[in-house]
Amino acid sequence: MIPRKILTFIAPLALLACAESAVAATLQVTKTATCGCCDGWVEHMKKAGFDVKVHVVEDMTATARKLGVPDQLRSCHSTEAGGYVIEGHVPAADVKRLLASKPKAVGLAVPGMVVGSPGMEQSGRSQPYQVLLFDKSGRAKVFATY
Repeated sequence: MIPRKILTFIAPLALLACAESAVAATLQVTKTATCGCCDGWVEHMKKAGFDVKVHVVEDMTATARKLGVPDQLRSCHSTEAGGYVIEGHVPAADVKRLLASKPKAVGLAVPGMVVGSPGMEQSGRSQPYQVLLFDKSGRAKVFATY
């Protein structure tokens, strides 16, 4: 059995390692050329420590469907990260938590384009919104509330 003093030292290091590996994930963002709020979200993710690669397409529909994003959860950009899909303006903290906790799911979504979400900031205005964790069948549950 491992002595308790050693565990109190090792446990925080293990959590830090999980958080670091989450940030190490490269985000593959697919967006249209004309979406400025997507560029704002990309900058939010870069500031949070993510490596971000952007792919520009004419129409997002095919990409979102290929990635398994249900139509009711769609937004303006889709991202692949660590085996998960991130749809829309999901905060970096939630992406990090997803990658560290590794739940059985397709990914996270913030449906639509919610004012006040990362990339959608508008002079102090914001709307309440939820980050949803969704599975292959399209079922979603609340992952975070803002």
